[in-house]
Amino acid sequence: MAGGWARDGAVSEQIEASVSDELARMKARARPKGDSLAECAECGEGIPEARRAALPGVKLCIDCQQERDVGFRARPGINRRGSKDSQLK
Repeated sequence: MAGGWARDGAVSEQIEASVSDELARMKARARPKGDSLAECAECGEGIPEARRAALPGVKLCIDCQQERDVGFRARPGINRRGSKDSQLK
């Protein structure tokens, strides 16, 4: 396969770098830590003991968390390492 001025294996390296960047971003995403709240930080309703035990550091009740999850939109990935041709498409 013709690679232009790229060295052999450059495409594989680009793919691996993109995957590892995304994995690092996902791992760095804040997870709840510390003590769980007994009451929801948004609505003030009680948080069940089973939820607090399963998710240390939880701050929201199930209903409030579901509302947040529905509103969450994953950001589209950007191919920063792509060739000029792939960015023009």
